[in-house]
Amino acid sequence: MRVRRRLGAAALAAAALLVSSPGLANAAAAPRTPAGALPAAAVQATAAGAAAAPMAAPAFTAPGRTLRLGAKGAEVKMLQTRLRQLGYLPGTVDGRYGGSTLTALWAFQKVNGIAPTSTVASRTWRALEAPRAPRVLVPGGRATRVEVNLTQQVMVLYVGGRVRLISHISSGSGIPYCETATWNGRTQRFCGDARTPTGDYRTTWRRSGWHTSYLGKLYNPIFFNGGIALHGALSVPLAPASHGCVRLPMNVASVLPKLLGTGVPVHVRGRFVR
Repeated sequence: MRVRRRLGAAALAAAALLVSSPGLANAAAAPRTPAGALPAAAVQATAAGAAAAPMAAPAFTAPGRTLRLGAKGAEVKMLQTRLRQLGYLPGTVDGRYGGSTLTALWAFQKVNGIAPTSTVASRTWRALEAPRAPRVLVPGGRATRVEVNLTQQVMVLYVGGRVRLISHISSGSGIPYCETATWNGRTQRFCGDARTPTGDYRTTWRRSGWHTSYLGKLYNPIFFNGGIALHGALSVPLAPASHGCVRLPMNVASVLPKLLGTGVPVHVRGRFVR
């Protein structure tokens, strides 16, 4: 793929974050899903585009304690266990409310129509007792697919027609940028509009661990639209902040390659309003 000194919107979508080594598109084989890697969320993907029916999850009675970031104890462990039952990834179920639990909570709150916050109070506890399923973006889509909701800033992985994983994301900021970087032995200037294009794509090549591109570092990237990838990042804020890729929390990016093979449909829909 040819990368020009100044990249327009279309060129950035196709060329951002490419590596210089050829032939990498076929470097990784489709991974297997190991048994027990994640507990499957027991919710059937609906055929309607509206909000889906509540998740078929075990009964849950919320504790009355308000939780804040940094909290510890049995109530935090209950929160983590419940999020994991519903397909979110709160990290280790250890009774410690840290960053991984926070990003899983954000995803849950957004799916359930709650403004994301670090505080777990009565409204969030009630939603955990009677949770919503994510809104289906592609009714009649493949049983195994990824849906990226730019409006909510949420990614959903369906496997076999059921929700397997729901994650908070940070997509393209939409703010034009120009970056100067050393690439292929030369100092170059790259410009673009930092947009995550909507559309229907498929997963292609990937890299394990940290991958360095001229726009930054990506952890376990799985590419699906030219140089645009699902990847882990150390910063995944509530507002879109990437150059165009879909940023994921690090703990989510650590397990996603085991669950998401090559050639899987990726549907990107919506628009974030600041």
